[in-house]
Amino acid sequence: MCLGVPGRVVSIDGDIAQVDFWGVTKAIRLDVIDEPAEPGDYILNHVGFAIRRIPPDDIEATLALYEELIKGDSGDLMTADIQGELAAARAEERR
Repeated sequence: MCLGVPGRVVSIDGDIAQVDFWGVTKAIRLDVIDEPAEPGDYILNHVGFAIRRIPPDDIEATLALYEELIKGDSGDLMTADIQGELAAARAEERR
């Protein structure tokens, strides 16, 4: 199973957005997003592509779900995967 991850758009330059994922900023492509995004919007990222703009009414519930996963028991495979991805991205940013 592949997991889409929500993030907040920080800035946009052409088809590339800088997106904040819990303090980790990544360049994300906007080529296939379902509707235009602007800085401050939340998107759903999958393998480096924004696939969906998260509607404002859905952001709170979406982020709450991911917060639960991030802080959850690392014995759960999905939680362990998310925690591992965030740790790896933070380590990469420090380099």
